[in-house]
Amino acid sequence: VVPLYRLSLTLVKNLAGMIATIIRGTEKEAPRPVKLCFVGASAGAQALKSVAIARGHVAVNGLDLVCRPGFSTVKIENEEKTAMNLYVERA
Repeated sequence: VVPLYRLSLTLVKNLAGMIATIIRGTEKEAPRPVKLCFVGASAGAQALKSVAIARGHVAVNGLDLVCRPGFSTVKIENEEKTAMNLYVERA
């Protein structure tokens, strides 16, 4: 699983491209699932938009994506917060 963080500061189309590339795999690397970890509504919106766009990117290769939500605890500025996780993988 490839973890991706800092979603609220990431451009949606760039994140979508990263997700699609990792899910598709390359000649040098096998396809892997992606874990999107985020805290806050704006980061959540970025994550969901990115997955929707990535789904379109991989569709041209005959692939589809599945998301499984989950929760974790992260430390931000010495404070524990609940983060949401989206595990994205091939259907």
